Amino acid sequence: MTSRPELKAPPEVFYNDEEARKYTSSSRIIEIQAQLSERALELLALPDDGVPKLLLDIGCGSGLSGETLTESGHQWIGFDISLSMLDVALEREAEGDLILGDMGQGLGVRPGVIDGAISISAVQWLCNADKSCHEPRKRLKSFFESLYRCLARGARAVFQVYPENLAQRELILGYAMRAGFAGGVVVDFPHSTKRRKEYLVLTCGPPSLSSATPKAKGEDEESCSDEESSGDEENQTVSISDRHRPRKKQKLNKKVKGREWVLRKKEQMRRKGNAVPLDTKYTARKRKAGF
Repeated sequence: MTSRPELKAPPEVFYNDEEARKYTSSSRIIEIQAQLSERALELLALPDDGVPKLLLDIGCGSGLSGETLTESGHQWIGFDISLSMLDVALEREAEGDLILGDMGQGLGVRPGVIDGAISISAVQWLCNADKSCHEPRKRLKSFFESLYRCLARGARAVFQVYPENLAQRELILGYAMRAGFAGGVVVDFPHSTKRRKEYLVLTCGPPSLSSATPKAKGEDEESCSDEESSGDEENQTVSISDRHRPRKKQKLNKKVKGREWVLRKKEQMRRKGNAVPLDTKYTARKRKAGF
């Protein structure tokens, strides 16, 4: 089994001219991209009013997912960090507007003008520190905050992701919720090794009936009920309730570092040769609240 591409090199390096053309010329990849894009568009749940929408395709690559948006009658803006991928998209005469940029630094799109956003296999790249200046949490924060600003109120964003593990999935979802999104994770075919796909479905705005997480597909191509998926903890739709926990309850669970911990840390600093104040009866003593 080949290793994940995001573990090999940064996206702008991994998807060079050779890799970009090889990726786009593969009939298998084209078919998979079309299926994932169609499912993402379905989860966007755009109103069927015959009016074309302006959508974002984040990590658009060579424009394969954008073709699905065009065929559905929508206008789209493609965002990608790989110049080679965007060059191939131009050669293929992709109908969307293409932007070269790093989504980890924010999208820089005018506030409130986007009707929806999709992303196929791109967001998990933000969890890697490809440069010394990269901090995954800050990059996720910048990305989701800029995305929230540019989406119209009530608009959805659907990201098909390949999280490396459950912790990475929760990291991505957590920063989406902190930015103001409501929603959760939809797992299609949760018990299938090959067909299992995860979609992060987010709504711009507070939780409501319209922001309820859609049901996933099962092996029979129909929606899975909550009862069917509740047995496997990892495959459950992620709840949004944690985002609204009272602050006092969160503080009660916080582990307090006591006097022993402070003394141990001071001794470690002394062994390293650092100047450390002497230990007294006031060391690690809790201060009174200020005025």
